[in-house]
Amino acid sequence: MTSHAYVPVHPVFCTIVPPHMLEHLARSENPAVREAARHTLVADAMNRTSRALSQPAEAPAAPPAGPARPRRTVYDAQGGTDLPGVEVRAEDGETTGDATVERAYDGLGATFDLFLKAFGRDSIDGAGLPLLATVHYDRNYGNAFWNGEQMVFGDGDDEIFLDFTLPVDVIGHELAHGFTQYTANLEYFSQSGALNESVSDVFGSLVKQYARGHSAETADWLIGEGLFHPNVQGTALRSMKEPGTAYDDDVLGKDPQPGHMDDYVRTGRDNGGVHINSGIPNRAFYLAATELGGFAWERAGQIWYDVMTGGTLTPETRFSEFAAATVAAAKARYGDGDEIQAVLKAWAAVGVRAE
Repeated sequence: MTSHAYVPVHPVFCTIVPPHMLEHLARSENPAVREAARHTLVADAMNRTSRALSQPAEAPAAPPAGPARPRRTVYDAQGGTDLPGVEVRAEDGETTGDATVERAYDGLGATFDLFLKAFGRDSIDGAGLPLLATVHYDRNYGNAFWNGEQMVFGDGDDEIFLDFTLPVDVIGHELAHGFTQYTANLEYFSQSGALNESVSDVFGSLVKQYARGHSAETADWLIGEGLFHPNVQGTALRSMKEPGTAYDDDVLGKDPQPGHMDDYVRTGRDNGGVHINSGIPNRAFYLAATELGGFAWERAGQIWYDVMTGGTLTPETRFSEFAAATVAAAKARYGDGDEIQAVLKAWAAVGVRAE
């Protein structure tokens, strides 16, 4: 198994629910929805500022000798905001009877399994990083986030959002921000930020597909399916297959994601639209994976993984540069075969030139 030298990286704060969605909910006529959304926006802003002012992350402790295995710890914030909270489940510890704790624990394990068994990577940093999660964070908090060190889950408001540990791809998505943090460290702004979000959607979806044994053809390609309250008119936070179709609800609004560069959204909000324009590279991955068929982590996922770990990306990488890197990675691993053609076809279909 390949080991990687530690490179200090600055802490990040990345949420699964984008600000534009919460801002829409904050204008709701429903007082419970409105206040929960405003509360979540304020909490996220405070956390984002706190992380921006933090020092670069310290090197993780070396893992114990022996075969790679997960080192999970789940904490309970008990409705507060002090992190990490009270430890309630450690690796190989007793089950707690709290379904939220157990889902978080299992989701950390599912993410570890994908990276180890599909890509030969020991945890998200490649060096056995312990995986930490805090559940029951705050009250009526409608989000989940990676803060550069750990996962944090809200319980939702039970009006729009349910428990954020319910979809395993939400857990995979947020931990994949840690994977990006320790590899390409893509800047969280504009196209590089949209790529950062897309990579998390890609590997979050792969976590779900790997855990369920789904092929590219049978996967739902939805991010956050099962997170919405049954009264919401929507299936998920995002659709990688058809960006812009995940939800259309009177209270929540309509999914704004584009799936083609012709519809690229230029905005100063949400760090330059990182949660919106990620639909374009998301669809490119979906198209490449389904063109190749079989299990998405075996070829398309391997190409994306090679790009992220290959050392050729810069923090400011744009879509066309990332596309070119996937073409180069496909050629390096598979030669001039179906893989490179599938990748070229996928990027062309979303209007991105692999320069």
